[in-house]
Amino acid sequence: MDIEEGGVTVRVPEARDGASEGTGGGVFFNPTQELNRDVTVAVLRAYHEREPRVATYLDAMAASGIRGVRAAGEGYDVTCADVDPDAVELAASNLAKNGLDGETARRDVNALLYDDGPFDVVDLDPYGTPIPFADAALANARNLVCVTATDTAPLCGAHLNSGIRKYGAVPRNTDYHPEMGLRTLISALVRTAARYDKAARPIVSHVSRHYARTYLELESGAQAADGSIDQLGYVDTCEDCLWREPTLGLIADPVETCPICGSDRVLTAGPIWLGPVADAEFTRSVREHVTDDMGEAKRARTLLGTVARELDTPTHYDQHRLYKQWSEPAIGMDEFVDRLRAAGYEASRAHYRGTAVKTDASVPEMRAVLLGEDD
Repeated sequence: MDIEEGGVTVRVPEARDGASEGTGGGVFFNPTQELNRDVTVAVLRAYHEREPRVATYLDAMAASGIRGVRAAGEGYDVTCADVDPDAVELAASNLAKNGLDGETARRDVNALLYDDGPFDVVDLDPYGTPIPFADAALANARNLVCVTATDTAPLCGAHLNSGIRKYGAVPRNTDYHPEMGLRTLISALVRTAARYDKAARPIVSHVSRHYARTYLELESGAQAADGSIDQLGYVDTCEDCLWREPTLGLIADPVETCPICGSDRVLTAGPIWLGPVADAEFTRSVREHVTDDMGEAKRARTLLGTVARELDTPTHYDQHRLYKQWSEPAIGMDEFVDRLRAAGYEASRAHYRGTAVKTDASVPEMRAVLLGEDD
C-alpha cells in the first residue's frame, strides 16, 4: 500500500500488528514509529543549521526505506542499506517514486561502514538491541549517530542478565526504569565511542512507546573521550523510602544500607550515563523544525518541549508512587512542581511518563513541602 508521511509518498508492506521494521522474514513497516521518524527529520534539519557541512546520511536498516527517503527529501546524500534484497529493491523504488537521488546497498551494515565510510550521519534503527552495530557506526561516523533500542526490558533491568550481557552494565528495575534504560544505552554507546578516541555527547534523547532513542554528536580526540567517560557513574536507590544518590566514577562503592531509613534493600546500578541526555538549546531548535505536514507534529512538539525543560538530574520520581508512599491523595502535577519551586527547589516535569518529575529536593524535603510535615 502507499502511504504519505512527512511530505513523501512511499510504498510499504501491509502493517502487521506487533511487527517492527527489521524483524526478519520479510520487509516490515511500523506505523507506530512515525513519531520517531518525525523527530529524526526535525533533528536532521536543526543539525544541518548547526553543522552546514554535513551531507551524507546512512539509513543502516532501511526496510521500506522511509527514513532514507525522508532524509533525502531534506537534501541529504542518502544511502539505504539492508541485507534483505526485497528491502533494497523497495527502498530504491521509493526514492525513485519521490524523484529523489540516493544509493541503495544490499550489504551487512557493519561491512558497509568499514568499506564505504565514513558517513556524516549514521542512523541505527534495528529490531532489538543496536549494540551489534555500535562499534562500526561510532568508528565510521563523522558527526552524528542516531540510535534506537527497542529492547527496553534488558535496558531497564527487568531482564537483568540480558542487560548485563548486552550493555556491559548493571541496570536495575527501579521506579525510574524508563530513564534507567536510556542512561544504560547512552553509557554503552559512550564507552564504545571512547574506544576509538571519540566523545559521544547526547544532544537529544527520548523514551517513547517501548523504545529509547538518542542522538549522539561526536568529537574526536582522546581528551574529549576522557571527558565523556567522566560523566559515567553509579546510582544507589532504596526500594523502601525511594532515596537515591548518583556517584560519578567507574569504580562502584555500593551502599549497604539506606542512609535515610536504614533499609538493606538498596539497588546499585551502573555504570550509567549521569550527564545531560539532551542539549536544551538544540532541542528547542529541533522543536522549531517540526512542521505541520508531520503526522505526529503535536506529539513531537510536546515531547521536545518537555525534554528541553527537563532538569539534568540523573533520575526522576514518580509522583503517584510518592503519594502512595505517603498514604495521601495525589495533587495535580503542575501544582506539585509549582509548590517545589515556590519552596526554593528546582523542579520540572519529565517526558518519561505523565507523572514523572525531576527535582533537586530529597524525598523528605518533598514531603515537608507538599504535606507540610517532616518525614
